[in-house]
Amino acid sequence: MEPGEEIEALVDELEQIVADAKSPFGGGGGQRKIVEAQDIYEILDEIRRVFPQEFMDARRILREEGEMLDRAQKQADAIIADAQQQAMVIAGDQEIVRLAQQQSETIRDAAQQYERDTRYNAEEYADTVLAHLEDNLRSLTGTVTRVRQTLNENSGANNQSGNSVNW
Repeated sequence: MEPGEEIEALVDELEQIVADAKSPFGGGGGQRKIVEAQDIYEILDEIRRVFPQEFMDARRILREEGEMLDRAQKQADAIIADAQQQAMVIAGDQEIVRLAQQQSETIRDAAQQYERDTRYNAEEYADTVLAHLEDNLRSLTGTVTRVRQTLNENSGANNQSGNSVNW
């Protein structure tokens, strides 16, 4: 039997005794009725006997229910704490990934800038070397041209004088 059912049955039995009882002085359906006191006392004694057990059962059930709710709350709190911990780890991992991506982009940008600067400097250096070489070649060409002219002038003068030079 569920807690309270036995007391409820005894109360129903009391109601039935009162309902079945006869009114004094031949009917009339008033509020006064004649009942067997012994029947009422027996049911009240049974209620007194059952009530403490029912009351203790109800308290035990409430206590067990409270303990179960406490355990469930503790388990829910532990699950929530674990989920928050995992969320923090995941967020930390995502932050590490974000920082690594940001750092790789910075390194890539720096490498590209270095490559551009190196290319520019190499081209600048090559242009300077080639310009210097060009100037030297012009100077050398000028010198060669002058030496040839001098040779041609000297050789023309020697041919006219008829002298031959042996070397």
